[in-house]
Amino acid sequence: MRILIQSPPFNGYIENESWHLRGLWPCRWISGKDLGDTPFVTAYRKVFSLDFHKKIRVHVSADERYSLFLDGQRIGRGSEYGSVDNWYYETYDIFLDKGPHVIVAMVWSLGDFAPHAQMSLRHGFIFAPEDSFSDQLGTGTSDWEYKKIEGIEFAELNPGCGTRFWGTGANVIINAEKFPWGFEKGIGENWKPVEILHAGTNGYFRNGTLPSHLMRPAVLPPMLDQEITSGVVRFVSDVNGKDISQLEVKDADNLEKEICEWQLIGKEKSITIPPKTSRRVIFDLENYYCAYPALVTTGGRGSRIELQWAESLFCDQQAMSKGNRDQVTGKYFMGVGDIFLPDGGEKRNFTTLWWQAGRFLQLHIQTADEPLTIDKIVLYETRYPLEMESTFSSNDSLINNVIPIAYRGLQMCAHEMYVDCPYYEQLMYSGDTRLQMLTTLTTTHDDHLPRKAIETFETSRLPSGLTRSLFPGRSLQIIAPFSLAWIGMVHDFALWRGDVDFIKRRMPGVRNVLEAFMTFRNRQGLVECPPGWNFIDWVPDWFDGVPYGANCGINGIINWYVVYALSLAARMEHWMNEPELKARWSKLADEIAKLTTDVFWDSKRGLYADDPGKQHFSEHAQCLAVLSGKLYAEKQDRIRHSLLSERNIARTTISFTHYLFEAFRDLNLIDVFFDRMSLWFDLQTQGFKTTPEAPEPTRSDCHGWGSHPIYHYFATVLGIRPDSFGFSSIDVRPQPGNLKHITGKLVHPSGWIEADFTFENNHLSGSIVLPHDVHGTLRYNNKTVPLRGGAKQIIDCL
Repeated sequence: MRILIQSPPFNGYIENESWHLRGLWPCRWISGKDLGDTPFVTAYRKVFSLDFHKKIRVHVSADERYSLFLDGQRIGRGSEYGSVDNWYYETYDIFLDKGPHVIVAMVWSLGDFAPHAQMSLRHGFIFAPEDSFSDQLGTGTSDWEYKKIEGIEFAELNPGCGTRFWGTGANVIINAEKFPWGFEKGIGENWKPVEILHAGTNGYFRNGTLPSHLMRPAVLPPMLDQEITSGVVRFVSDVNGKDISQLEVKDADNLEKEICEWQLIGKEKSITIPPKTSRRVIFDLENYYCAYPALVTTGGRGSRIELQWAESLFCDQQAMSKGNRDQVTGKYFMGVGDIFLPDGGEKRNFTTLWWQAGRFLQLHIQTADEPLTIDKIVLYETRYPLEMESTFSSNDSLINNVIPIAYRGLQMCAHEMYVDCPYYEQLMYSGDTRLQMLTTLTTTHDDHLPRKAIETFETSRLPSGLTRSLFPGRSLQIIAPFSLAWIGMVHDFALWRGDVDFIKRRMPGVRNVLEAFMTFRNRQGLVECPPGWNFIDWVPDWFDGVPYGANCGINGIINWYVVYALSLAARMEHWMNEPELKARWSKLADEIAKLTTDVFWDSKRGLYADDPGKQHFSEHAQCLAVLSGKLYAEKQDRIRHSLLSERNIARTTISFTHYLFEAFRDLNLIDVFFDRMSLWFDLQTQGFKTTPEAPEPTRSDCHGWGSHPIYHYFATVLGIRPDSFGFSSIDVRPQPGNLKHITGKLVHPSGWIEADFTFENNHLSGSIVLPHDVHGTLRYNNKTVPLRGGAKQIIDCL
């Protein structure tokens, strides 16, 4: 059973030895000899026997990843995504009966074939029991053996879907003839003594001269591991050839009589395919899933099974358009997946090292001289166990219907870290993560994932002071505005959760980022665009998402983004009781805001320009200027009017619309908010199950940053927000637009906030309940009502 521990183990080990030995574990990392270059897969085993029943606590890690088996049953996966300087290990309480046992770990090192988020120092495995079992069962202290697992090859992704970026790692080809079936039980030949490597070490130990994994306890609970029982067969046909991606799915080819026979997912049934037969089967899971597939076969020597995944089918052979996501016929299946090659054996359980994602599965089977029986197809859903605890409902079903789609998008992008998208990249970007984190904080009490995200980006900081734009990851990518988004993450957590000690440890990093941006100020005092990819938003007219003039020189959006971040930092410094630092950030914010106004304000249009020549304008600059809190009422009113009337202006797309929605709240433009929600309102009729990356034509059908309307439902429409850090006081300003009735139950660090509001002719009536230790204020229609914690409070605002 996996558990989370709060402090590292073995602190007392070698406590009387010299300082440079402190933090070392008694157990050591192990490896196999002559494993060759990556990619490869290795199994490690420990055979032992007990004379008594015993519970042991053990700490386990591997580089790159492992699956852990006890007596043939998988009991865990890892290691949780991290970096070499923050290498996570999982802790298990294992209950052992009297008698013989075998522990087996399958460990793989894929190198360049691994997902882009996977980092590595060198191949290895460590199994470190506590107490006396350290000597009896630990790696490096007892006899472990290894064997290289043959029969697994790795194929580069080549889905035929254009030039889209892929970061999910290679797919597998499993050749059953070479695969050592039963290895998880410790059986088979060619087990050899292991090679002993460096000692395990707690992460605070940084005195070694040789590279080693600086280890820390896993901070997340186990990922969800749950069988998927939904799904229907949409198409069955007879096909020839290996590459069927260019074959249109036609009604005329559909073998409708076989559809019921192929309904295998979630069913206890099998199907036998005759010799020299080919079948193409398309399953619709009826929702978006991330899952580990398992395919159990009998017989079928020489057969070839390809199991592919897709978010949607494409309307054309060039994979440029997807159309309605519910539609299958008349389209093309261009997916990614794995290949299984049966050897004729019985009950061969084919599975994968890593999970796949999507809504549609395509099973392409070609048999040889033997019949092939598919005994079972099982899909095990995997993701962070994130569930929506908060509730929101209104009298408008169009608004309500966004919630399951947006939240499913968030769930599918929450794993051992937040990811931008599960199908294409599986990378954590701070710009994306801020929006995902806000939605998490407003929908669940569980804040393990937000905490990890904030800390992870902090550990990515470069000598310049900027954080990496994506981390963990093998590529060093710099999106300087995303460092400002990280400051926003810290501020959001401080506001919605508090935890003074946690935020206090983040403040040096916040200051480093801001000081880095101050080095980019020119003689005029404005911030020049930093080197790197200054991505802001996927605006169609912006090349690579970069605003006009943001590759070099000065840009209005970049400068307002800096002012906005400086203002957030000043508020946090005030909370941290750092008046000098608050004064510094406030002064700099004021200076840059004035200079930005002098250079970029266009008095004729009532807007801030993106470029000094005032040829390009965007919603992005306006909303950041509003959110900075540095505008006089006159300019804010001008911007409010111009946002409603201007046509020649770059519009925000899905991600940056979050900041626009925040500005709409400050500008009291709730009607425009609902107008701009039309993209989300249309998702259901277009067949989406999750929120996409961008407006059509979109690459990804599942991007977690599109979940942010859920946050705005609670924080803007229902109007409940923290009025102080730690949510210790509450500011309630409902903005219902044309809604007549809203109810909501919002998570709070001290429990719940429950609201039931009815609106009629500028009259608010209803009730609200706050946690006992919380007070607040409700403002509506120029009326202010003090709120107290505890009992239900009746609201009546005429």
